[in-house]
Amino acid sequence: MKNDLPEPASCRAPHWNLGPVIEQLRVSREATHNIRHHGRVRELPSREALTVIVNGLSAALFPTHYGRPNLTDDSIDYFVGDTLTTTLNRLVEQVRRGLLFAAQPEEAGEEELVHKASAITRDFAAALPDIRALLVSDVQAALAGDPAATSVAEIMLCYPGTIAILYYRFAHRLHQLGVPFLARLVSDIGHSLTGIDIHPGARIGASFFIDHGTGVVIGETAIIGERVRLYQAVTLGAKRFPADENGVLIKGVARHPVVEDDVVIYAGATILGRITIGAGSTIGGNVWLTDSVAPGSTVSQAQMRSD
Repeated sequence: MKNDLPEPASCRAPHWNLGPVIEQLRVSREATHNIRHHGRVRELPSREALTVIVNGLSAALFPTHYGRPNLTDDSIDYFVGDTLTTTLNRLVEQVRRGLLFAAQPEEAGEEELVHKASAITRDFAAALPDIRALLVSDVQAALAGDPAATSVAEIMLCYPGTIAILYYRFAHRLHQLGVPFLARLVSDIGHSLTGIDIHPGARIGASFFIDHGTGVVIGETAIIGERVRLYQAVTLGAKRFPADENGVLIKGVARHPVVEDDVVIYAGATILGRITIGAGSTIGGNVWLTDSVAPGSTVSQAQMRSD
Protein backbone atom coordinates (compact mmCIF):
# COMPACT_ATOMS: atom_id res chain seq x y z
CA MET A 1 0.00 0.00 0.00
CA LYS A 2 1.41 3.38 -1.00
CA ASN A 3 2.21 5.73 1.81
CA ASP A 4 0.63 9.09 0.94
CA LEU A 5 1.64 10.78 4.16
CA PRO A 6 3.63 13.99 3.55
CA GLU A 7 7.33 13.87 4.24
CA PRO A 8 8.15 15.55 7.56
CA ALA A 9 9.56 19.03 7.15
CA SER A 10 12.67 18.02 9.11
CA CYS A 11 13.51 15.38 6.47
CA ARG A 12 13.31 17.66 3.44
CA ALA A 13 16.50 19.05 1.98
CA PRO A 14 16.33 22.82 2.51
CA HIS A 15 16.76 25.14 -0.44
CA TRP A 16 19.32 27.78 0.43
CA ASN A 17 19.18 29.77 -2.82
CA LEU A 18 22.98 29.56 -3.03
CA GLY A 19 23.43 30.72 -6.63
CA PRO A 20 23.62 34.45 -5.82
CA VAL A 21 25.70 33.78 -2.69
CA ILE A 22 28.29 31.75 -4.61
CA GLU A 23 28.46 34.42 -7.31
CA GLN A 24 28.98 37.23 -4.78
CA LEU A 25 31.66 35.24 -2.98
CA ARG A 26 33.46 34.70 -6.29
CA VAL A 27 33.38 38.44 -7.01
CA SER A 28 34.69 39.17 -3.54
CA ARG A 29 37.40 36.51 -3.85
CA GLU A 30 38.59 37.42 -7.33
CA ALA A 31 37.99 41.17 -7.56
CA THR A 32 36.52 43.29 -4.78
CA HIS A 33 38.35 41.85 -1.77
CA ASN A 34 41.09 39.81 -3.40
CA ILE A 35 43.87 38.97 -0.94
CA ARG A 36 45.24 35.92 -2.74
CA HIS A 37 48.87 35.65 -3.70
CA HIS A 38 49.25 36.12 -7.48
CA GLY A 39 52.57 34.36 -8.03
CA ARG A 40 53.34 30.69 -7.68
CA VAL A 41 50.63 28.63 -5.99
CA ARG A 42 51.68 28.26 -2.37
CA GLU A 43 50.79 25.32 -0.16
CA LEU A 44 50.00 26.39 3.38
CA PRO A 45 51.78 24.67 6.24
CA SER A 46 49.46 22.35 8.15
CA ARG A 47 48.61 23.05 11.79
CA GLU A 48 47.64 19.41 12.19
CA ALA A 49 51.00 18.23 10.84
CA LEU A 50 52.87 20.71 13.02
CA THR A 51 51.01 19.48 16.10
CA VAL A 52 52.12 15.93 15.30
CA ILE A 53 55.68 17.18 14.73
CA VAL A 54 55.87 19.03 18.05
CA ASN A 55 54.49 15.96 19.83
CA GLY A 56 57.16 13.85 18.14
CA LEU A 57 59.95 16.28 19.04
CA SER A 58 58.73 16.41 22.63
CA ALA A 59 58.69 12.61 22.81
CA ALA A 60 62.23 12.42 21.41
CA LEU A 61 63.56 14.95 23.93
CA PHE A 62 61.66 13.56 26.92
CA PRO A 63 60.82 9.96 25.97
CA THR A 64 59.24 8.76 29.21
CA HIS A 65 57.25 11.95 29.84
CA TYR A 66 55.92 12.67 26.36
CA GLY A 67 56.64 9.36 24.62
CA ARG A 68 56.23 5.93 26.22
CA PRO A 69 56.48 5.54 30.01
CA ASN A 70 57.46 1.86 29.73
CA LEU A 71 60.71 2.45 27.82
CA THR A 72 63.79 0.67 29.12
CA ASP A 73 67.50 1.47 28.95
CA ASP A 74 67.74 -0.99 26.07
CA SER A 75 64.85 0.44 24.04
CA ILE A 76 64.98 4.16 24.69
CA ASP A 77 67.63 5.04 22.10
CA TYR A 78 65.82 3.04 19.43
CA PHE A 79 62.60 4.87 20.28
CA VAL A 80 64.33 8.26 20.11
CA GLY A 81 66.01 7.44 16.79
CA ASP A 82 62.85 6.13 15.16
CA THR A 83 60.74 9.03 16.48
CA LEU A 84 63.24 11.64 15.32
CA THR A 85 63.58 10.10 11.87
CA THR A 86 59.82 10.08 11.33
CA THR A 87 59.33 13.54 12.82
CA LEU A 88 62.15 15.24 10.92
CA ASN A 89 60.94 13.74 7.64
CA ARG A 90 57.57 15.34 8.33
CA LEU A 91 59.22 18.62 9.32
CA VAL A 92 61.08 18.93 6.00
CA GLU A 93 57.79 19.19 4.12
CA GLN A 94 56.42 21.82 6.49
CA VAL A 95 59.65 23.83 6.27
CA ARG A 96 59.43 23.66 2.47
CA ARG A 97 55.94 25.09 2.62
CA GLY A 98 57.03 27.73 5.10
CA LEU A 99 59.82 28.85 2.76
CA LEU A 100 57.20 29.67 0.14
CA PHE A 101 56.19 32.58 2.37
CA ALA A 102 59.72 33.89 2.86
CA ALA A 103 61.06 36.91 1.00
CA GLN A 104 61.34 36.43 -2.79
CA PRO A 105 60.18 32.78 -2.82
CA GLU A 106 59.61 33.07 -6.58
CA GLU A 107 63.36 33.07 -7.16
CA ALA A 108 63.79 29.53 -5.85
CA GLY A 109 62.98 26.45 -7.90
CA GLU A 110 61.32 23.42 -6.37
CA GLU A 111 64.56 21.46 -6.12
CA GLU A 112 66.28 24.38 -4.41
CA LEU A 113 63.40 24.73 -1.92
CA VAL A 114 63.57 21.05 -0.99
CA HIS A 115 67.37 21.28 -0.59
CA LYS A 116 67.06 24.37 1.62
CA ALA A 117 64.28 22.80 3.68
CA SER A 118 66.45 19.73 4.26
CA ALA A 119 69.40 21.89 5.34
CA ILE A 120 67.24 23.89 7.75
CA THR A 121 65.77 20.71 9.21
CA ARG A 122 69.27 19.27 9.63
CA ASP A 123 70.38 22.41 11.50
CA PHE A 124 67.24 22.27 13.61
CA ALA A 125 67.97 18.64 14.51
CA ALA A 126 71.52 19.56 15.52
CA ALA A 127 70.11 22.16 17.94
CA LEU A 128 67.84 19.69 19.77
CA PRO A 129 70.35 18.87 22.57
CA ASP A 130 70.70 22.59 23.33
CA ILE A 131 66.93 23.04 23.24
CA ARG A 132 66.54 20.15 25.66
CA ALA A 133 69.10 21.68 28.02
CA LEU A 134 67.15 24.95 28.04
CA LEU A 135 63.87 23.13 28.66
CA VAL A 136 65.39 21.18 31.55
CA SER A 137 66.55 24.48 33.08
CA ASP A 138 62.99 25.83 32.68
CA VAL A 139 61.51 22.79 34.43
CA GLN A 140 64.05 23.05 37.24
CA ALA A 141 63.19 26.74 37.66
CA ALA A 142 59.52 25.81 38.03
CA LEU A 143 60.32 23.10 40.58
CA ALA A 144 62.48 25.51 42.59
CA GLY A 145 60.14 28.49 42.27
CA ASP A 146 56.71 26.99 42.96
CA PRO A 147 56.01 25.55 46.42
CA ALA A 148 52.97 23.76 44.97
CA ALA A 149 55.11 21.74 42.53
CA THR A 150 55.55 18.17 43.71
CA SER A 151 57.54 16.60 40.87
CA VAL A 152 59.14 17.11 37.49
CA ALA A 153 56.41 14.96 35.93
CA GLU A 154 53.70 17.24 37.33
CA ILE A 155 55.42 20.31 35.91
CA MET A 156 55.93 18.80 32.48
CA LEU A 157 52.43 17.41 32.13
CA CYS A 158 50.25 19.87 34.05
CA TYR A 159 51.87 23.32 33.94
CA PRO A 160 50.66 25.45 31.01
CA GLY A 161 53.70 27.71 31.38
CA THR A 162 56.04 24.78 30.79
CA ILE A 163 54.07 23.62 27.76
CA ALA A 164 54.03 27.15 26.30
CA ILE A 165 57.79 27.47 26.79
CA LEU A 166 58.34 24.09 25.11
CA TYR A 167 56.46 25.28 22.02
CA TYR A 168 58.33 28.60 22.15
CA ARG A 169 61.78 26.94 22.29
CA PHE A 170 61.02 24.93 19.15
CA ALA A 171 59.44 27.91 17.41
CA HIS A 172 62.28 30.28 18.28
CA ARG A 173 64.85 27.98 16.69
CA LEU A 174 62.78 27.74 13.51
CA HIS A 175 62.48 31.54 13.53
CA GLN A 176 66.27 31.84 13.80
CA LEU A 177 66.72 29.39 10.92
CA GLY A 178 64.68 31.49 8.53
CA VAL A 179 61.13 30.13 8.55
CA PRO A 180 59.27 32.75 10.64
CA PHE A 181 55.82 31.88 9.29
CA LEU A 182 56.24 28.25 10.33
CA ALA A 183 57.59 29.39 13.70
CA ARG A 184 54.58 31.62 14.23
CA LEU A 185 52.23 28.71 13.52
CA VAL A 186 54.03 26.53 16.07
CA SER A 187 53.87 29.23 18.74
CA ASP A 188 50.20 29.86 17.99
CA ILE A 189 49.41 26.18 18.53
CA GLY A 190 51.06 26.54 21.94
CA HIS A 191 49.04 29.71 22.53
CA SER A 192 45.81 27.87 21.69
CA LEU A 193 46.68 25.10 24.16
CA THR A 194 47.76 27.29 27.06
CA GLY A 195 46.44 30.84 26.72
CA ILE A 196 50.06 32.07 26.79
CA ASP A 197 51.17 34.11 23.76
CA ILE A 198 54.94 34.14 23.18
CA HIS A 199 56.15 35.47 19.84
CA PRO A 200 58.87 33.18 18.43
CA GLY A 201 61.09 36.17 17.72
CA ALA A 202 61.44 37.00 21.42
CA ARG A 203 64.80 36.09 23.00
CA ILE A 204 64.45 34.24 26.31
CA GLY A 205 67.29 32.95 28.46
CA ALA A 206 67.57 29.78 30.52
CA SER A 207 65.61 28.91 33.66
CA PHE A 208 62.47 30.76 32.57
CA PHE A 209 59.34 30.14 34.65
CA ILE A 210 55.77 31.26 33.93
CA ASP A 211 53.60 30.51 36.98
CA HIS A 212 49.89 29.91 36.27
CA GLY A 213 50.41 31.73 32.99
CA THR A 214 46.96 32.45 31.54
CA GLY A 215 46.97 35.74 29.65
CA VAL A 216 50.74 36.24 29.46
CA VAL A 217 51.82 38.11 26.31
CA ILE A 218 55.47 38.45 25.20
CA GLY A 219 56.12 40.53 22.09
CA GLU A 220 58.37 39.86 19.13
CA THR A 221 61.38 41.99 20.11
CA ALA A 222 61.31 41.33 23.87
CA ILE A 223 64.58 40.19 25.43
CA ILE A 224 64.41 38.19 28.66
CA GLY A 225 67.49 37.21 30.65
CA GLU A 226 68.09 34.15 32.79
CA ARG A 227 66.15 33.03 35.86
CA VAL A 228 63.20 35.31 35.14
CA ARG A 229 59.79 34.52 36.61
CA LEU A 230 56.45 35.81 35.32
CA TYR A 231 52.98 35.33 36.73
CA GLN A 232 49.62 35.29 34.96
CA ALA A 233 48.38 38.19 32.81
CA VAL A 234 51.79 39.84 32.47
CA THR A 235 52.26 41.82 29.26
CA LEU A 236 55.65 42.64 27.74
CA GLY A 237 54.32 44.79 24.94
CA ALA A 238 54.93 47.77 22.69
CA LYS A 239 54.12 51.33 23.70
CA ARG A 240 53.88 52.75 20.20
CA PHE A 241 54.24 51.59 16.61
CA PRO A 242 56.48 53.75 14.38
CA ALA A 243 55.22 54.39 10.86
CA ASP A 244 56.85 55.63 7.66
CA GLU A 245 55.93 58.79 5.76
CA ASN A 246 52.93 56.99 4.24
CA GLY A 247 51.59 55.87 7.58
CA VAL A 248 52.60 52.24 7.05
CA LEU A 249 53.90 50.51 10.17
CA ILE A 250 57.66 49.88 10.11
CA LYS A 251 58.38 46.20 10.72
CA GLY A 252 61.11 44.78 12.93
CA VAL A 253 61.78 47.84 15.11
CA ALA A 254 62.82 47.01 18.69
CA ARG A 255 59.71 48.05 20.62
CA HIS A 256 59.32 45.58 23.51
CA PRO A 257 60.98 45.52 26.95
CA VAL A 258 64.37 44.15 27.94
CA VAL A 259 64.08 42.14 31.17
CA GLU A 260 67.47 41.41 32.73
CA ASP A 261 68.47 38.40 34.85
CA ASP A 262 66.71 37.38 38.07
CA VAL A 263 63.63 39.58 37.63
CA VAL A 264 60.22 38.66 39.08
CA ILE A 265 57.09 40.20 37.54
CA TYR A 266 53.85 39.60 39.39
CA ALA A 267 50.33 39.05 38.07
CA GLY A 268 48.70 41.65 35.87
CA ALA A 269 51.77 43.84 35.37
CA THR A 270 51.90 45.67 32.03
CA ILE A 271 55.36 46.70 30.82
CA LEU A 272 55.43 48.63 27.57
CA GLY A 273 58.05 49.99 25.19
CA ARG A 274 61.77 49.50 24.72
CA ILE A 275 62.61 49.96 28.37
CA THR A 276 64.93 47.95 30.60
CA ILE A 277 63.98 46.20 33.82
CA GLY A 278 67.27 45.98 35.67
CA ALA A 279 68.66 42.71 37.03
CA GLY A 280 67.24 41.49 40.32
CA SER A 281 64.19 43.77 40.23
CA THR A 282 60.70 42.91 41.41
CA ILE A 283 57.67 44.36 39.63
CA GLY A 284 54.48 44.14 41.68
CA GLY A 285 51.03 43.06 40.54
CA ASN A 286 48.96 45.31 38.27
CA VAL A 287 51.79 47.81 37.78
CA TRP A 288 51.68 49.83 34.55
CA LEU A 289 55.29 50.57 33.61
CA THR A 290 56.66 52.60 30.69
CA ASP A 291 60.00 53.76 32.14
CA SER A 292 63.20 51.81 32.75
CA VAL A 293 63.93 50.44 36.21
CA ALA A 294 67.39 50.32 37.80
CA PRO A 295 68.84 46.96 38.91
CA GLY A 296 67.62 45.77 42.28
CA SER A 297 64.46 47.90 42.22
CA THR A 298 61.08 47.06 43.70
CA VAL A 299 58.13 48.68 41.95
CA SER A 300 54.66 48.45 43.47
CA GLN A 301 51.25 49.65 42.41
CA ALA A 302 51.19 52.13 45.31
CA GLN A 303 54.46 53.68 44.08
CA MET A 304 53.06 54.04 40.58
CA ARG A 305 49.96 55.83 41.92
CA SER A 306 52.07 58.29 43.87
CA ASP A 307 54.11 59.44 40.85
